[in-house]
Amino acid sequence: MIAKFFKGIWVGLNFSRRLLLNILFLILIVFFFIAISSDDDTIVIEDNSVLRLNLNGTIVEEKTYVDPVSAAINDATANNDQPAEILLDDIVDVIKAAANDTRISILLLDLQEMPKAHLNKLKQITDAIDIFKQTGKQVIATGYYYTQAQYYIAAHADEISMHPYGSIGIEGFGVYPMYFKEALEKLKVTQHIFRVGTFKSAVEPFIRNTMSDAAKEANKVWLSALWTQYKHDVAANRPFDESNFIETLDQLQEKMSEVSGDYGKFALENKWVDSLKSNQQIRQQLIDLVGTEETGKTFKQISFNDYLAVVKPPIVFDNPITEKIAVVVAKGTIVDGERPAGEIGGDSTAKLLREARFDDKVKAVVLRIDSGGGSMFASEVIRAEVLALKAAGKPVIASMSSVAASGGYWIASAANEIWAAPSTITGSIGVFGSFMTFENSLAELGVYSDGVATTELAGLSIVRPLDDKMAQIIQLSIEQAYSRFLEVVADARNMTPEQVDKIAQGRVWIASQAQKLGLIDKLGNKQDAIEAAAALAQLDNYEVKTIKQSLSPQQQMLQEILGTAAVKSVINSHNPMSSMLSKNTNIKGVLNHLTEQVNSLDDFNDPQGIYARCLVCKVTQ
Repeated sequence: MIAKFFKGIWVGLNFSRRLLLNILFLILIVFFFIAISSDDDTIVIEDNSVLRLNLNGTIVEEKTYVDPVSAAINDATANNDQPAEILLDDIVDVIKAAANDTRISILLLDLQEMPKAHLNKLKQITDAIDIFKQTGKQVIATGYYYTQAQYYIAAHADEISMHPYGSIGIEGFGVYPMYFKEALEKLKVTQHIFRVGTFKSAVEPFIRNTMSDAAKEANKVWLSALWTQYKHDVAANRPFDESNFIETLDQLQEKMSEVSGDYGKFALENKWVDSLKSNQQIRQQLIDLVGTEETGKTFKQISFNDYLAVVKPPIVFDNPITEKIAVVVAKGTIVDGERPAGEIGGDSTAKLLREARFDDKVKAVVLRIDSGGGSMFASEVIRAEVLALKAAGKPVIASMSSVAASGGYWIASAANEIWAAPSTITGSIGVFGSFMTFENSLAELGVYSDGVATTELAGLSIVRPLDDKMAQIIQLSIEQAYSRFLEVVADARNMTPEQVDKIAQGRVWIASQAQKLGLIDKLGNKQDAIEAAAALAQLDNYEVKTIKQSLSPQQQMLQEILGTAAVKSVINSHNPMSSMLSKNTNIKGVLNHLTEQVNSLDDFNDPQGIYARCLVCKVTQ
């Protein structure tokens, strides 16, 4: 009777859940058809318009797949923690299209909502802005304040204006991971760490309370090189030299004292900005330059997203006749098995490379990498497919984005050529393993594990102590994995394992340094890599084809319906909570960072527990 009672409750709950989802689905379909039947969404670009580059989202090489039903529900309930993403290629394509569009006369850099980004991605955006400027069109930057990343882009404008009460936050580069050793000790968690490499600091957060001297030494070198690049690029576009950058608190205190603590005056007098203007003054300036739109309330303009919708076809069809250069993106932590788009699964990414190998029209491949590594086993699965492509007579160019280190370098090593931007973070050739046991934690709760087994091997468990002999066996496997890493790199780069070892040991380099060490071949962006692939394949006429994970018909339909901006706007317009949400506070930022590090433990799924991963390589500004 009790079983039947609970079974009946479960059947009722399950029916209610499916009924609710079906009702929600029908409502969303109604909203969708209302949206697509409306004439209000027609985008019109007036002559002499301003393209407002209002970037609001993380700049990525490939968008992360998000379940559309979950996304729509989260949007409707103002419970969406998934950050928006913008494709780097979309930003570059929009700016370049505007350069040749006679209807666009001014590019307005409205970067207020643009989050942090790596120098490499910012450089590709500013290269496109320089192309826009070469047409004789004007570029204006405006904002309440400028972060370091925002200012890097703004420095390429003909005029930089800032709100009189605004500020500029240029502070250099740094890495400050959180360390959990004492917390784990208080929780009585037993750490078993195995690693090879003097500079392999990936496991330090779990075994130390501070950064080691070796890690500080290595990090200081590449961070300084990155900072030098930033200063050089900005100073080349502003009326000052690199000595204008403030690097000590004494310098900042002195300069701020001279202007009585007025950040706006400080920015103006030190030539960081050209003018201090309110919103109303900027609006009037642009009205004077391009005129007003239909209502007469503001200047003629089109936003980034609207212009993207105009210049980017909704569906891209492959020409079945032309030969192709295939681009496969490997972005994120490398984990074992299958992963959705925007992440790297050993099997799923290998499948994309295999698709390129079996496509007769694909003559060469560019593997675009933006990863600090991860599972050694998954990295090898991907590398094997790179080798198979080369064996099939299809050259492979590894194109490094912001970071291609540890496992990211492992999968790049087998390519015919390795290209990277000068600011790309790479190297970190080293491996580690980690094994936590909780016998002492459970003992505090009065919980113990005991029993018998037919062999000593059967007792390995996270609730039991790790035997010293087993620890020695694991360390041997880690050392052997490091030797294998050295051999993989040595074979690919025409070096000896001893030569690789001298620049390995888990040490991180930026590409300008790595090129001198023989770890990469040439400096350049993705387009340079595509052209290099075409040259190796001896192609004069070709198309670029990005190979992506295919969605099922159901997923495609749901994504098209639930991803419609008009539908989301209708949902959110009826949501009183959406306008009440505040931006991240500093405390929330710390908690998010802590949560991110804890959640990253889910990515440690290598079947042998061996990892080639760099945890300090994610540096943004």
